[in-house]
Amino acid sequence: MNFPAKIAELSGIRLAQSSSLKGLPKLQCYQYLHHKRRFAGIIGLKEITWNLSRCDFYGDIRAGAILPADELRVEEAIGAIKDGKVIAVPTDTLYGFTCDACSTEAVHKIYEIKGRNQTSPLAICVGDVSDIKRFAVTDHLPHGLLNDLLPGPVTVVLRRGEHSTLERSLNPGLDSIGVRVPDSKFIRAVAHGSESALALTSANLSGKRSSVSIKDFECLWEHCAYVYDGGLLPSGRSGSTIVDLIKLGKYKILRPGSALKETVVILHKYSLQEELEDAP
Repeated sequence: MNFPAKIAELSGIRLAQSSSLKGLPKLQCYQYLHHKRRFAGIIGLKEITWNLSRCDFYGDIRAGAILPADELRVEEAIGAIKDGKVIAVPTDTLYGFTCDACSTEAVHKIYEIKGRNQTSPLAICVGDVSDIKRFAVTDHLPHGLLNDLLPGPVTVVLRRGEHSTLERSLNPGLDSIGVRVPDSKFIRAVAHGSESALALTSANLSGKRSSVSIKDFECLWEHCAYVYDGGLLPSGRSGSTIVDLIKLGKYKILRPGSALKETVVILHKYSLQEELEDAP
């Protein structure tokens, strides 16, 4: 039993949900304590008020708990990833579900949560641009291109290559992989600490509207170990711009996304030519 529940048991106070704590239980007991000196004598009013204001109740966090996406929660998120769990996180575009890309069981759970066809590929997220070469082929790209595109709201599609450290169970049958380095401190810190690539996909039921706030996927909270709240995301629901960079000197826009114009300007800066669809 966690701390607020134990106090409620001792006092007969009902636990309520407080939106100020983004979904976490908070004791609604300030007025009650003024009238119940007996209870205040058991645990000092000052100490209880301090604990409430600091949200010092995380000893027994239930599945689907809503937590702030800040630096104090990074180690907890890393632990969940290393334990093979799925968490929900904000990015620089949309909220996403993420897990260890090398955990077959965790990846399978993401598909189950979304109700997504297992043949639909997942992208990966890494902490820094320099990490991309561990998982995909980058030797053919102009020097500096990836650093100009990323971090940012862009997914680059590259060939995995023979030396990729990704598990073959991720996107089986495909020799390419979409890679993200979001301009978002929280998920990048989690990726760094996990020492692996993170599988990443939008936090929604497959085919449904993408999520720019945690309320948008409230029906799926219970399936995540933790849901990290970064507030309302300002970039709209179009997601990242997806660009195929597999071919030498060529690019193909697979999804316009939220940064199409800026992405194309950078690609042309490096003299890449657009690969157009063949005429029927």
